[in-house]
This record gives sequence, C-alpha cells and structure tokens, in this order.
Amino acid sequence: MKLDKSKNYTPRKPSIGISLIPIVSVFVFLLLALIKYDIDIQIPLIAASIVAALISSLVLKNKWEDIEKGMIASITNAMQAILIACLIGLIIGSWIAGGIVPSLIYYGLKILSPRFFLVSCLIICSLVGISTGSSWTTAGTLGVAMVGIGISIGIPPAVTAGAVVSGAVFGDKMSPFSDTTNLAPAVSGTTLFAHIRHMIYTTGVSYIFACVAYFFLNFKYISPDGVDNQNISAVSSALKDNFKISPFLLLPVLFMFLIIYFKLPAIPGLICSILFGIFCSVVVQGHSIVEIGTYLSYGYSMESSSKMLNELLTKGGLQNMMWTVSLILCSLVFGGIMHQSGMLQTIAESILKIAKKDSSLICATGFTAIFVNLICGEQYLSLLITGNMYKDEYKKRELAPQNLSRTLEDFGTISSSLIPWTTCAVAISSYLGVSTLSYLPYAFFNLINPIVAIIFAVTGFTIKKIKEVSPEDIIESIV
Repeated sequence: MKLDKSKNYTPRKPSIGISLIPIVSVFVFLLLALIKYDIDIQIPLIAASIVAALISSLVLKNKWEDIEKGMIASITNAMQAILIACLIGLIIGSWIAGGIVPSLIYYGLKILSPRFFLVSCLIICSLVGISTGSSWTTAGTLGVAMVGIGISIGIPPAVTAGAVVSGAVFGDKMSPFSDTTNLAPAVSGTTLFAHIRHMIYTTGVSYIFACVAYFFLNFKYISPDGVDNQNISAVSSALKDNFKISPFLLLPVLFMFLIIYFKLPAIPGLICSILFGIFCSVVVQGHSIVEIGTYLSYGYSMESSSKMLNELLTKGGLQNMMWTVSLILCSLVFGGIMHQSGMLQTIAESILKIAKKDSSLICATGFTAIFVNLICGEQYLSLLITGNMYKDEYKKRELAPQNLSRTLEDFGTISSSLIPWTTCAVAISSYLGVSTLSYLPYAFFNLINPIVAIIFAVTGFTIKKIKEVSPEDIIESIV
C-alpha cells in the first residue's frame, strides 16, 4: 500500500506563541553575540534562521522546498540593493583614489562655516538625497566627505554621520526618484505626488526640529570664537601633499545630478560614476592599472603623516563590501523564512485585533513596519508586507490611502537606517566608517519623525478620510 506523503506536509497556521519563538531567539542570540561574546551578528542571525526553519518544517509542516523558495524570494527582492551596495564600494575606492572625495573635503573646508556645519551638512545631504533619490548614494559619496570635514574641525564622526543620515534619509523620503517613495503609494493605493504632499506635514515638522537640534549641538563642539584654523590648514596641506586637488575633480558630483536629470537607471548611473573615478585616478592622479585594480578590489589605502586622514580615506573596494553583503543575506534569509511560514502574518494579525481606533490602527501600522524591518532586515519588505497587511482595514474604516503610505514611510523607511542588521544601515555604516549604534543617537530626524507621526495620529491632525481627498488621488494598489 502506497502512503500519501502529502498529508504529512499539510502546512499549519502558526499560533502567536509559535510565531514568537524565532523572534525571542533572534533577540537573545543577538544580545549574547554583541554584549557577551563579541561575535559578528551574522552568526546569531544564522542561528535564529535555523530555529525558524526547524519550527516551519517540524511544527508547521512546511516542505523544505517551500521554505527554500521563501528564502530565495526574500533575497531576490533585495538583489538590486545588494548590487548597489557592491557598486558603491567600487565608487568609494575609485573616488578616493581619483582625488574626488579629497577634493570635496578640501573645498568643503574652505566653503562651509564651522559654526553652522551640522545644519549645513543636514541641508546639503537633504538636497543631494532629493536629487539622487538614494540615501545610500548620498552617504557613500558626499557623506564620506562630510565626515572628513567634521573631523577636521573637531566634530566626532558619529555626530556628523548622524547629520548625514538624517539629511540623506529625508532626501530619499521626499524624492520622487526614490524607490521607497514610489513603492509606498503603489502598495497603499494613492498617487506619488499625493503621497509626497501628505508626508510634508509630519516630515516637515520633524525636519525643522532636527535643524534646531543640530544648530544647538554644533555649539558643543565649535566655540563662538571659531575653530582651530591650524588644524584645518594641516588637513588641507595633507590632502594637497597626497592628492592633486582641482575643481575639475568635482565634475563627477555634477555628473550625478545629470544622471538624475536624464533619469538614467541607478545601476548604469553608478557604473558611469565608477568609470569617472577610474579616469580621474589614471589621468589626474597618475595611478597605474594595477593600482586601480587593487583599489577597486580592496579599497584605497591612505598612507600619510595625518593619522585622521589615514583612517578616513582607507576604505572602499568590492571585497570590503563582502562583510556587508553577507550580513544582508543572513538577515534576508531569516525574514524570508518568517514570511513564507506565515509567522510574520500571525504576529501582525494579533496586533490588528487590538487596534480599535483609527489612531491605534495608524500606530499599529507604524510599529509593524519597524517590526518587519527588525525581522526581515529590508525596508522594501517592510513597506510591501505592512502595506498589504493593513490596506483593506484602512479602506474599511474609510481612511484615505495617503495615511497608510505616509505611515509606512514615517516608520518603515525612517527606521531602516537605525537597525544595525538592515540592508540600509549595514551599507551606510560601511560607507561612513561609523557603526549604526554610534550614529543612532545623533540621527535626530530619524528619531523625531516617528514621534511626530504618533502625535499626529493621536490628535487626528492631518488624518484624512477618503471623502476629504480628491478622487484623482486614489487608485487601485498595484503591488
């Protein structure tokens, strides 16, 4: 008699208790790894993935083939982000070797006022972020230069990195060129510009508070009498001694804006930026092809009399991004298992049961977006999963879809750069050379925005009903 094995693998719906086991596991493993044993966080993520896979297979009766498909699907969804991370590693290596980043630092020291440096850093990174639609590109190019300028005038790297992240994320969030800015309204059922207009309320208020905070924080490091010009002169001299500095080397930055203007896709645009860096390295700085290959593979190694510049400008390269890529993959594998098995959905459904009021629904949406970021490590999955999970409930309560799309960004997009194992945070911390937990307390915009969003939700301020918005601003969600 032949047994029907399919009955043994009928998937079960996970209970909330079962669903929380992998969550508790990942937090316990991460705490032990980071606090007690000082182990890279890839290992606890792998251990938690094993726990999640065992529960999915042995308890929930999912086939291994389905579990594997869930992992692969999760990685596939983030493959463009992984490729971009690798390419920006190449950009950093080639732009430092070509003198582009050193020239940005050199001229930045001459132009930016130390008294308003953090505010200037926030605004400049915001403008670049809006123009490029990418917080990653902003952090990996201009952000590196800003950290260097900050060190030169006596501001700690973590503080400058916080301002860079705040500006880059603000720009990414408000840019019509950004993937997340397009994804949030697509999954929610509203138009792009209706979504951006609705974000202005929470995002604008948060940005003003962040500017004020950076204005006063600047005085902690820069006295009213100014800064030590001798230190600035020493850094400028060290840059000129080791690189050929020229306004010509700022052209690749201008080229980035042209890429946006002509709407060139991200990856071809980044490749062109790498070619610019190689050209400047060979023609301007006089590096050989062998040296260029080394810089692209392993990053630029700065050797000068300035210890600060040595630490700042020794970075980049494809191989140095492999740690970042491995962390991204481990995080995506865990998130893929949780999503495929239904454990993530069970947790979210349990949250929805207690969200009786509109304000609690919006708060639940926001915290779910953060939770998905914590579990899946990918902001695109945070927006997709959370949006699809709650959009019918918003429609049922006659809440305008702009409320949902704004909440996804106020929590999902914002938090992705503050969680150490997300693709966004891993990439940005690698580019800037500052750990996520170090810059987190100074990323004021990212910290303030969710608080403002909660206040708006509780008070009902700018929370619109479907009947209060134009019918043209409501579409069927396409994701």
